[in-house]
Amino acid sequence: MIKRENDYTLKQVIEQLLKAYKWDDRLDEARLKDSWEKVVGGIIGKHTTGMVIRKKILYVSLDSSALRNDLMMSRSKIVNMLNDEVGKKVIEDIVFR
Repeated sequence: MIKRENDYTLKQVIEQLLKAYKWDDRLDEARLKDSWEKVVGGIIGKHTTGMVIRKKILYVSLDSSALRNDLMMSRSKIVNMLNDEVGKKVIEDIVFR
């Protein structure tokens, strides 16, 4: 079989498409949101009512003010754990509301 110069694997083509359409950032954000409950635990995950990422800041809505205050103390640790779970730096800070 003759190999051409423009032969690419499916993985390479998908990666190029993601970069070309700038979907790779959105995919990383979706992975980060999906890993939230795994990183912080099930109880905190059940009290989470919404999450939005804007300009590398994760905004997390919680239904418990006591839990919000507790999480504020370990904000930087949670940021590092979420970024480690995704495998790259997706967020820089978390705002709990």
